[in-house]
Formats: sequence, C-alpha cells, structure tokens
Amino acid sequence: MSKQMTFALACVVVLSALIPGVAGYLSARLEAIEAAERNLRALEARLDLREARDARPVSFPAPCLHTPPPPTPRLQEMPAAALGHDERWPHEVPAWLPGLLKEIEDAVED
Repeated sequence: MSKQMTFALACVVVLSALIPGVAGYLSARLEAIEAAERNLRALEARLDLREARDARPVSFPAPCLHTPPPPTPRLQEMPAAALGHDERWPHEVPAWLPGLLKEIEDAVED
C-alpha cells in the first residue's frame, strides 16, 4: 500500500468515528435545550395560573360609602396643679443652685 492510500484510510476511519460522535453530541444538546424550553413554558403556565387565581377584582360589588376621618385629638390646657406642680415649685430649688448659677454668670461676663 502506498502512503497516500494509508493516509486516506486513516482519515476515513477517524471521520467515521468523529462524524457520528459529533452528530450524537449535537442532538443531545438540542434535546436538552428543548427540554429546558418545555420546563420553562410549564413554569410560566403555572405562574400565570397562580397570578390569575390570586388576582383581586378591581371593582367592588357594593358601592363604597364615604366615611369621615376620625376626629383629631386637640390639645387641652390643664392647670399646673393637675400636672403635679403648684406655686411652691420655685421655693423647692436647692440652696446651692442660685450660688452656682451666679458663679457661672460671673465667669461668662469676664
């Protein structure tokens, strides 16, 4: 056999193994893509059904009645005696506080 014939036979053998392998690989990839598309469509259909089931109607069967808002609380003035304070409060200041305040005031003036 010549070298050309040997080379041709080797190429035929390699191609005879390579072509079916590539064809099988590509067909498996296409089947996987088709299966993924089918799964995606099934999930989308399930999601659409769930959204349709959970959807609330926009209009209500009965007319809405206007109800006024609740009244806002208003501040009421109370006498100081009601809060626990009376006229004696300034007399209950500790004896040392006026002296301290006078010292602070003098320090700020200087």
